[in-house]
Amino acid sequence: MKTVAQYTRIIEEAISALPLDKQPAGLYAPIKYALEAGGKRLRPVLVLSVADALCGNPGAAVNQAIGVEMFHNFTLLHDDVMDKADVRRGRPTVHRKYSESTAILSGDAMLTLADMIVMKGCDSVQLPEVLDLFNTTAMEIYEGQQYDMDFESRTDVTVKEYMEMIRLKTSVLLGCACAMGAIMAGAAEEAVKAFYSYGEKLGLSFQLKDDWLDTYGDSATFGKEIGGDIVNEKKTWLLINAIAEDTSGALAEVLGSKVEPKEKIEKVRGVYDALMLSDRCRALEEKYASEAVECLKGINLDAEARNFFESLAINSVMRTK
Repeated sequence: MKTVAQYTRIIEEAISALPLDKQPAGLYAPIKYALEAGGKRLRPVLVLSVADALCGNPGAAVNQAIGVEMFHNFTLLHDDVMDKADVRRGRPTVHRKYSESTAILSGDAMLTLADMIVMKGCDSVQLPEVLDLFNTTAMEIYEGQQYDMDFESRTDVTVKEYMEMIRLKTSVLLGCACAMGAIMAGAAEEAVKAFYSYGEKLGLSFQLKDDWLDTYGDSATFGKEIGGDIVNEKKTWLLINAIAEDTSGALAEVLGSKVEPKEKIEKVRGVYDALMLSDRCRALEEKYASEAVECLKGINLDAEARNFFESLAINSVMRTK
């Protein structure tokens, strides 16, 4: 097994080798801009590390790793347009730097490129499995995005509905990444399913951490302004629980009002604090991270590989960005 930094280096080298310095520049330059922004590269790291753990060769899945990362960044381009987000990873979003039309079209191109890339290196057995997994995952992510949009106009969203939404919007791609690595390593079906479950549980922990960071993180390290979810009244685990539990009237007073953003963030965060939602959210993050590790107990992994995936789950909870 390699370190996360070593897997990330493989990914960065593969991304830099993509033929994106071509015409028309108006289509390809925004794609290159989006990919060069970096990010955690968690999804492609999962692809490579799972392949490495199961067959000792991360290179067997490098195309699938880059395809998954290309797809992930495609979703971010379109999400930022829909959310009217100004900053991504500490830089202007693609639609702010270029235009909304450019972000949409370059995002479309990234989707097609992702599909083309994940096919590379697959044999006749792997290809249908990889494409079925990839396309099923894509449709689930779109379903999750639609639920997220539907929630914007609802005040009765339940925690159960929210958890299913983030499973679809976020977790399934992490599950897909892990399963892709397992498929390309030639693993048995049981190992593919177990690693998918690991990624899915890790994704739930990961998204809950993002919810928490958007309210309680530091903008300098998180890469975007803190409190955006509160200002936009986005249905997060924190807000849904606060709506259900707040009896003080403080939350109802600011939701839907024209309170200045800074004041709104302070008041809503005050409600969260009174309900101890910060601690409760973090406990739930830890629960799903532990469940992710449990998913791997039936797989024959050496100690180094098992420690790697356990550490990845722990670090997802401890991260600050």
